[in-house]
Amino acid sequence: MVINEKFLLSAGAEVKEYNSGDIIFHDGATPHYYYQIIKGNVKLNNYNKEGKELIQKIISEGESVGESLLFTEKPYPMDAIALEPCSVLRLCRNNFFSMLNIYPQLYFDLCKGLSDCLYYQYVMLEANSSQNPSERIMGVLGYLKDSKKDQSQFSFRIPFTRQQLAGFTGLCVETAIRVIKDMEKKKIVRIKNRKIYF
Repeated sequence: MVINEKFLLSAGAEVKEYNSGDIIFHDGATPHYYYQIIKGNVKLNNYNKEGKELIQKIISEGESVGESLLFTEKPYPMDAIALEPCSVLRLCRNNFFSMLNIYPQLYFDLCKGLSDCLYYQYVMLEANSSQNPSERIMGVLGYLKDSKKDQSQFSFRIPFTRQQLAGFTGLCVETAIRVIKDMEKKKIVRIKNRKIYF
């Protein structure tokens, strides 16, 4: 969790409910709120000129969304869309900064969260710079599994669909499916009940 919920609620945060497919904020909008997920998953994405979706990240329970832009006052460069019914704490920008002034120790929690986001961006940028589709997929799978205690082979079930993996890597769905099947043949992943284990 980036910031303990009790601090957010005491600063005036409200709980907002979103249905699957609801837009929390959109590309080009001005950041007015700090968002932190209580329940559910939120997709950060954009579309290229050809209309192809690029998934930047999927945010889960306890994670925050777009907070770095509150400091720059620049518009959102992505959409945030609920992937399922979500509960989200929303705190207006002015109250967010007042809370940080009252509780300066929260800056450390916030900096750690921002550092984790930067690390993710670096890893994904390196993986997606490869022309090899297999290396792109391996970059995503490796990053996802790195945070788990159990590092044994096939111990981690990938929580994303093949279409979402394609979206993370900028590949077409057919290429992602072909690469994953090839990885299964090479015993890099295991597929059981249509789920991928790495």
